Amino acid sequence: QVRLVESGGGLVQAGGSLRLSCAASRSSFRINAMGWYRQAPGKQRELVASITTGGSTNYVESVKGRFTLSGDNAKNMVYLQMNSLRPGDTGVYYCSAKTAYSAYWGQGTQVTVSS
Repeated sequence: QVRLVESGGGLVQAGGSLRLSCAASRSSFRINAMGWYRQAPGKQRELVASITTGGSTNYVESVKGRFTLSGDNAKNMVYLQMNSLRPGDTGVYYCSAKTAYSAYWGQGTQVTVSS
């Protein structure tokens, strides 16, 4: 079982920045990847960015050049730096962690970008 604790959401004006953090508890199984998903009202949850323990990152096209995902393997933490935020980035952001056997989710943190 992996517990994920998220922080850093909030309300920001368009063009502003926020930084999300996610801490994963120690796991009996190795965490292979962590990332952030988001869900806007009335829409499906989508992957925003992910990072493997090897440092490989993946971003949804709409955030490339604006968001940066980084990780600290020793602390089992990931950070999502979000710059040049747009109203379309509004949603609940969920941290995720994957082992070879399961995927785990945080409780979510609200990000609201006003125009």
